[in-house]
Amino acid sequence: MTNSIYTNEMLALRLWLKNQRKSQKISMRHLAERMDKPHSFIQKVEQGERRLDVVEYVWYCSALGINPQTGIDLVKQHYLHK
Repeated sequence: MTNSIYTNEMLALRLWLKNQRKSQKISMRHLAERMDKPHSFIQKVEQGERRLDVVEYVWYCSALGINPQTGIDLVKQHYLHK
């Protein structure tokens, strides 16, 4: 089984998170501040160098004010259409 960080599902989730951030005109630095994380944390997530565990994912969504279920549904949609 492939490491999840290299899957189409993770790519879709990363792009969704990045697009949510950008659509709100929030910089990576500002999002990192909201999460009390270093700037590199956001950068590595968005570039696919680091994956989020489930708790971090919920924190990430909360910092953006978005519903985590939407991203989960996106992942499920990509998984089911393999």
